[in-house]
Parts: sequence; structure tokens; C-alpha cells
Amino acid sequence: MKTALVLGGTRFFGKNLVEELLAKKVQVTIANRGQREDSFGDRVERIKLDRVEKQSIIEATRGRKWDVVFDQICYSSHGALVAVDAFRDSTNHYVLTSTLSVYGSSKEHFHEEDFDPYTYPISYARKENISYQEGKRQAEAVLFQKAPFSVTAVRIPIVLGDNDYTNRLRFHIDKVMHQEEIGFPDIDAQLNFISREEAGAFLAWCGEQKLKGPINACSNGVISLKELMSLIETETNQQAKITKRVTDENASPYGLDHSWTMSNEKANFWGYEFSDVRQWLPPLIKKKVAEAKIVPLY
Repeated sequence: MKTALVLGGTRFFGKNLVEELLAKKVQVTIANRGQREDSFGDRVERIKLDRVEKQSIIEATRGRKWDVVFDQICYSSHGALVAVDAFRDSTNHYVLTSTLSVYGSSKEHFHEEDFDPYTYPISYARKENISYQEGKRQAEAVLFQKAPFSVTAVRIPIVLGDNDYTNRLRFHIDKVMHQEEIGFPDIDAQLNFISREEAGAFLAWCGEQKLKGPINACSNGVISLKELMSLIETETNQQAKITKRVTDENASPYGLDHSWTMSNEKANFWGYEFSDVRQWLPPLIKKKVAEAKIVPLY
């Protein structure tokens, strides 16, 4: 991989993806609407386009070709169909950032074959008219069934790290620090996580390998919500107020009624070694607690 186009790439782990590609001496082009500044300076090329409008992409990329296109911002069948048409002659491989959510919650532990995008029925919809889960399912289905280029769909769980615009981890830290209740349907439920650094690194690796098909990406090990809260309690030196009485105000963004995890065995088989979640999560929580003491979220 000598050249790459990144759709998105200016916030959260998209930045890590770009940095990983640059570290590998890849010539990177970032494509977005140009409304958000980035910190890459003259190390990247930038083009402006509207991700969901085919003609905008065609005009911005006419005559160009990249070894790999990384798509951080496809959330629907409409967006995927636009990509299939617009990038038909622009690349040989496409890496879609997908999600654990495509599996639903019918059981507790998922492998790649538990959602088959090659046979999933396609229905046309824009992202504003569809749920996040169904949007990603449709995006995968369209790309795997209709794209003339090869495709990797990287299914990622909850991503944690600096500059997390969702503030979901900070929600729990602030609730503990303010001695406010946090509602969990099942405090013993287990989850997978991945750091923003590893999410970016794995996406770049997938571009190099050009593996075909869906692939799960998560740190080794699972963390129960109870253990997560214990880590926060240790760093804040305060006891969390946990309740099963879930309301709009106290509902944990991670609140599940059963465990929801995924296997990373396929990636391991192909040679990728993930870190252990307990290596990086406790130091991250320590850092986030220190930040919360300086700059309160609310």
C-alpha cells in the first residue's frame, strides 16, 4: 500500500488511522467537507467532497486512484451505493469501519459468521431514516454484494481514548465524583473494548493485508461493568452509587441487560496481536479522572 484515501479521519481514532498510515510512509489523502481542522499539516493532501453525494465524490476524485480507500463515515445503504459507483475506478480495495452492533444482542458472544452481509437483504435508505445498527448492516451488505473492488469490514466495539467526543467514559467518572446514581440493568454484564490507538493501527493493518470479508477487532480480554466501576472507584477514591432503577438521567451508556462480546480469533489467525484490555484501560481511567478533577464535564 503506497497510497490511501481516508474518508473522514479528522477526529477520534480516525486521526490514529491517518498517523499509522503516515508512519508506514503511505501517501495519504483526506476527504471530507473541509469543515473541521486537523493537525496533519503538509503531511497529507486534502480534498473536499460531500460523502453522501455521488457526483460530488466523482468530481473531487476524477482521474485519481488509490491503493486503498478507508471509509470512516458510511452509515447506510445509500452511502455504500454512492461509494460503489463513485470509487468503481478509483481503488482495488475498500476498508469499511463497521461495528459490533451489526450482530444485535440475540446472544452474548459473536464470531464473524454470526452476521452474513453477503446474503443480507438490501433496502435503500439514508442514514437519517435508519438506526445505526441497521445502517451499518446495510452498508456492509451493499459493499460485499455490489462492489467491484475487494472489501474488508472491520467490526469494532466500544472505542476508548483521548478526545472521545461521546464522553461515555467521562459520564461514569463524573457520576462517581459527584456521588450521583448510575443505572445498570446488569452490573455483571461483560463487554469488549479497544483503545483508539489500536483501532487506528488495526485499520491500517487491514489496508496492508487487504483481507476480504468481515473481521472483528477488539483488545484481548473482557471487562465486566462491575470491574469498570471498581477501576473508577479506585482512582476517584469514592464509591459508586449503583442502581437497577434506570432513568433517563442515570442510565449508563454502557448499560446492558446481558454480556455482549466478540471474538478476535480471526484477526489473531491472520497474524495480528492485540493488546490486553487490562494493560491500557486502568492507566486511561487514571488519566481521565485526573482530567475530570481539573476540567469538570458539567
